[in-house]
Amino acid sequence: QVKLVESGGGSVETGGSLTLSCAASGNTDSRYHYCLTWFRQAPAGKEREGIASTASDGNTYYLVSVRYRFTISQDNAQNTIYLHMNSLKLEDTGIYNCAHTEPRPTTVIPGPGMIEPRRYTYWGQGTQVTVSP
Repeated sequence: QVKLVESGGGSVETGGSLTLSCAASGNTDSRYHYCLTWFRQAPAGKEREGIASTASDGNTYYLVSVRYRFTISQDNAQNTIYLHMNSLKLEDTGIYNCAHTEPRPTTVIPGPGMIEPRRYTYWGQGTQVTVSP
């Protein structure tokens, strides 16, 4: 059973930076591969969208709207995934969740097909990010 706990959300002005953390447990068997993605759900009932993914082998993928502004990284010693967010925009406001696929023995490749919520089994509780003018 994989458990995820996010932290690091908050309020920031446009152009500012925040770093989100996702502490994972229950996924430390190196025989298995997984993908972990940060999802964002904007206010007013917009659909949840995957914005940044990392696989257990370190490969990454970014949605175009956050590419070059956000960086996803892993600290394997702490079993924590980070989302470093720079140059924040109003449209980055939302609830951010990290999500984890079911570990499997074959390689997972991050990409457009891996940012669909239905591919993820384990979810954190979410953390709010608010960007103000």
